[in-house]
Amino acid sequence: MSVPPDTPVLVGAAAAARLPDAVELMAAAAEAAALDAGVPGLLGHVDRVYVARGSWTDPNPGRPIATRFGAAKVHSVVAELGVLQQTLVTRGCLDVAAGRAEVVLVLGAEAAHTAGGVRLTAGRLGAPGRGGWNDEGPDEVLAPSDDILHRLEVRRGLYLPVWQYAVLESALRAAGGLGLAAHATEVAELWAGFSRVAAGNEDAWARDPVTPADLAASDRNPMMSWPYTRSHCSRAGVDQGAALLLCSARTALRLGVPRDRWVFPVAAAESNVMTPVSTRPDLARSHGFAAVGRRLTEVTGVAPADADLVDLYSCFPAAVRLQLRELGLAGRADLTVTGGMTFAGGPLNNYAFQSTVKMAQLLRAAEPGAHGLVTCVSGMVTKQGGLLWSTAPPSAGFRAEDVSAEVRAAEPPLPLVEDVPAGSGRVAGFTVVCEKGRPVRACAVVTLADGTRTVAASTASDLVTAMTTEEWVGRAVTVHGETLLASG
Repeated sequence: MSVPPDTPVLVGAAAAARLPDAVELMAAAAEAAALDAGVPGLLGHVDRVYVARGSWTDPNPGRPIATRFGAAKVHSVVAELGVLQQTLVTRGCLDVAAGRAEVVLVLGAEAAHTAGGVRLTAGRLGAPGRGGWNDEGPDEVLAPSDDILHRLEVRRGLYLPVWQYAVLESALRAAGGLGLAAHATEVAELWAGFSRVAAGNEDAWARDPVTPADLAASDRNPMMSWPYTRSHCSRAGVDQGAALLLCSARTALRLGVPRDRWVFPVAAAESNVMTPVSTRPDLARSHGFAAVGRRLTEVTGVAPADADLVDLYSCFPAAVRLQLRELGLAGRADLTVTGGMTFAGGPLNNYAFQSTVKMAQLLRAAEPGAHGLVTCVSGMVTKQGGLLWSTAPPSAGFRAEDVSAEVRAAEPPLPLVEDVPAGSGRVAGFTVVCEKGRPVRACAVVTLADGTRTVAASTASDLVTAMTTEEWVGRAVTVHGETLLASG
């Protein structure tokens, strides 16, 4: 099948690890991606670079990385936290398809494992004496349109990701009709399966498989926010980076990229609606992922369940379980190509690039024309995305779809009320926050009798204990100010 010359192609993809600096990780991954493409000098043709912001403080790491490898004039873009990682890849594909760029480099990295890795360090790329780095900002900054958290969530102590995902998990458990023990078993088996995939992934950070029993709370694996233990959480303390090189089919041919390196983006769909967790009408639903799945199916003819390979964004079990429900993947066993963010590694704002690297490697080795789906999340399943890849070119060209309008219409947020003198309501989702493995504070999202929402908490020992031993989703409660009280 002939390939239209403007078709975007992923020609190089590589990961890097165990370097003490995020920018050096990006540089190492970029160099490896050019080698992966079979054209070591490919980086010299880069004229646009996208970087996903991490915890590092460098204002504009993309340009010095590109110029280090011979690029002459580079348009640099930094995407702030709250922008889907997939958005960078999609924009890069559109850039080369429209002729705005010859070669696009997409980068991300985090050096959180190494002590001091998030600080600027002397002697690394761009530091004084190395050339190329300065305090100038990027040519373009991509920023989210709104906040991930509602101010009331912050005031009421429901702001950490593990706390909010635990609330979502409780709603999923109740919606599925699972008892507490059955739910714990189901989640443990899911995560143990991910760990087995990581054991076979040479790029995974933690390759020792775990059993379902290992996921239970213990001294070595303390409860973080009930029902999540440490081993349910994304492993952010890693030194990992990734680089993707995109160009048009015309450019790939001209630069001599071997055809067996080509992987085609078929279609991308994403929702950029930002609805805080506590205002979502149904905490056990993700209308964004439902819309992403429908749109990808419509424009490609390939439903998520029909993809040969799948990697679901996996920061916490609730993120995966929401996707299983909304993408029609319930019952599917192979849900990750990396092993997931707990085991393969969850570098801040970079995992989707890591999973795309692995997806490209596996698609190249798969049957010709195989499809691979990589999904993406920003925030607390606040934004959702999916990108379908294949070694066969898309018959109708690359499609980039934004389903935000559809999602906004399907999920109008509920009003969040701060001043509740004394009111009754029902628990929509809850968790119990733990310190050093010990439950200390119950926190709930409550739907009040008038249909509004609030966030309330309690440190009363009897309520804290009850909320770790009984199902409270759907139960009647009383809220007085910011305090959660059991009704009756």
